[in-house]
Amino acid sequence: MAGRKERQRRLARERYERRAARQAERYNRTRRWTAIGAVCCLVVALAAGGFFLFRGNGTGAQAASTTPSASAKAGASATSSATPSATPTTSPQAEPATHCTYIADPPAARNVGRPPARPNYTAKYRATIHTNRGPIVIDLLNSKATCTVHSFVFLAVKKYFNKTHCQRLTTSGIFVLQCGDPSGTGSGGPGYKFDDENLTGATYPAGTVAMANSGPNTNGSQFFLVYKDSTQLQPKYTPFGTIVSGLNIIQNVAKAGSDNANGPGDGHPKKKVVITSVTIKKN
Repeated sequence: MAGRKERQRRLARERYERRAARQAERYNRTRRWTAIGAVCCLVVALAAGGFFLFRGNGTGAQAASTTPSASAKAGASATSSATPSATPTTSPQAEPATHCTYIADPPAARNVGRPPARPNYTAKYRATIHTNRGPIVIDLLNSKATCTVHSFVFLAVKKYFNKTHCQRLTTSGIFVLQCGDPSGTGSGGPGYKFDDENLTGATYPAGTVAMANSGPNTNGSQFFLVYKDSTQLQPKYTPFGTIVSGLNIIQNVAKAGSDNANGPGDGHPKKKVVITSVTIKKN
């Protein structure tokens, strides 16, 4: 019996990671087409600009207004500012972090800009996810996953999560409810990405809140809430919070099961979970 359960857990983990890989491929394909479209638009814009310069209308050149390039993952504070477009680091930084890099990664499921580069690394945060099923209260691990918490707080303050659905429930081998995508497709994010944190020795017992991703250093806005101890995942998903109240809400949703849209035990929750808002308390 133990061998059979272990095999079921392994197969569930493999299904979970295969689906994440497929989502990553779809996401990268969308980004490639977006880049091609942007180049075409630039060519057209340059041609049009040349036309108006040759015509001349007696007025100075008007600078094009830029919209913050947001993408599909997550963020954290009341003031948004663009940060340098650097490549994510591969080695973990010392925590708590005193500087965070959020890299543009369009398109954004809901455009709220990017978090400031400097987090409040000494703060203690508690988040309350208000849902149609009741409140879920989370202590955020700011001292261990500073940039992740900074991003989450930013998105909460910007109301990024308001009126969004938790789009995925897994009930076999891996026991999580996944949320944080305003598009509801499972591939949406905030228009930026950032590095993994807090992975050394990471485990995912019941009550863990961790980032969903599509590969190393591709965190955005999607996160998952673990509702059962026997969830077995490799340490690839940044743990950034612990549920202190409301775990029973997720467990009751899980009891109703999923629609198996992604396979047995993996799909949309039959009991719909809607995040009405996320509030942040700083101690």
